[in-house]
Amino acid sequence: MSKASEEVQKQLDRIVALGYPDVADMSAAAFRALARPLIRALEDSDLGTQILLVPTRELVSPESLIARTSINRMAGFTTMPPRDIASFLPQDGFEPPEGPFYLVIEPHTGTCYINREPDVARKLIDSDERLPLTLEEGLAIATQHPEWLLEENGFNLLGSRSADGRVPSIWMSQNAPRLGAVWPNSRHTWLGNAFCMSRRGVSLFH
Repeated sequence: MSKASEEVQKQLDRIVALGYPDVADMSAAAFRALARPLIRALEDSDLGTQILLVPTRELVSPESLIARTSINRMAGFTTMPPRDIASFLPQDGFEPPEGPFYLVIEPHTGTCYINREPDVARKLIDSDERLPLTLEEGLAIATQHPEWLLEENGFNLLGSRSADGRVPSIWMSQNAPRLGAVWPNSRHTWLGNAFCMSRRGVSLFH
């Protein structure tokens, strides 16, 4: 196995242990089988370990996932109703690749764009030839790397937006990960604007 396939297998083990198959309404074996083609495709890859396994919302709806994150045994939470969370959809150009799972390459919490209004940060990310993360991708960071919220910063997820213009955000609150939202012209000293370098589905490895 390559370093990339080992990393994805480790991340898959984590979300299975956190009950993602129950959210998807299937057995753990069936859930794992859906990721097998992607893991197999990575066996000859030189991507390394700076990758993030993301299940699409068609497989795992995002509404309940923040509660499955934790830091120091403090479970993640939100005050938004499920319908509100579901309304944050990927923006044009940032839709996930096909498949129940895909990879985010070189994810980052966007420390270099901290304390920037989302609309301003979006232009900076575009000019730097980076891609803003979506709600699902931010939840994957909080699930796989919750320590980033402590060691780096909370973050806006500019790749998703609701019909009223808000963007989802994840930050530390009450010593736990919190999912919330901000307006596109608001600025927060504790929020970066998360990004990655690319997204890759299984079809892009052939």
